[in-house]
Amino acid sequence: MKRSATTTAPPPTEAGPQSLSTYIQARFDEFSRSQKDVAQYIVDHLDEVAFQTAEELARRANTSSSTVVRFSQALGFEGYPELQASAREEYRRKHAQPAAPGDEAAPLFSLDQSPFETALSADHVNVEETARKASRSDVEAAIKMVVGAEKILIVGTDQMAFFASYLRHLLMLLDLRAEVAASPSQEALGRLGRIDSETLVIGLSAGRPHPLVTRAMKLARHRRAPTIAITDATLSEVAKLAQIRLYYSSNSPAYVRSHSALLSLIQALAYGVYARDETQYEERIKAFRLK
Repeated sequence: MKRSATTTAPPPTEAGPQSLSTYIQARFDEFSRSQKDVAQYIVDHLDEVAFQTAEELARRANTSSSTVVRFSQALGFEGYPELQASAREEYRRKHAQPAAPGDEAAPLFSLDQSPFETALSADHVNVEETARKASRSDVEAAIKMVVGAEKILIVGTDQMAFFASYLRHLLMLLDLRAEVAASPSQEALGRLGRIDSETLVIGLSAGRPHPLVTRAMKLARHRRAPTIAITDATLSEVAKLAQIRLYYSSNSPAYVRSHSALLSLIQALAYGVYARDETQYEERIKAFRLK
């Protein structure tokens, strides 16, 4: 039986060759829910995918290795190795850009890194990547939303619950009225029920968003409330529902996602609010003996 030719790159466009990331984004709405998890992860974590096995990618994307293979075939590849070859090609092109004079910095650690050093290096890269991808206009718009909000509802469950509470803490120090919905409890659902056009809803998610976060964002859109998504998946449903999207990188060699960039983003957002009127907030901050 004659074997069909192996596809190793996305089909070109009239403008020339297209990257794997661009091809996936263009076809994103065609995929099943589990395939979308794989798509999101590849687009936002290309550097990892270029060197991960199908099993490792499946674990990171919270799905199965068979889904990864089917996703590869849905894109026109014979299997995952061909998709990975395309990811590596995009990775090489991305890192082949010549650095500007003086841009090169010494590596944090030697090549034979320990697991501890590898994790620290990944966190360092995540913060850099998050800063590089941050849109100044989006950040300024988010700060303006927070400053002008009558009330704020921060929605984040599971591992995001801590960061939702921490963001609330930072905003409460500035005397901004904020609440948290961190579980599908009766109390949290009651807070969702009180969302109106004067409520700023901030949704936090890592990977596939929790149904409670998605529900909050949909309800906010229906009631014409302003919304901000803080997420590590630019193609997630929460990101699509939000008016403002703030992305953070969560690449990690460990068994859990890295949240160092998320913590930096949250603190930077709160500081941006503080900096809008330092004189107003200075005495209040001193009263808490935080400086």
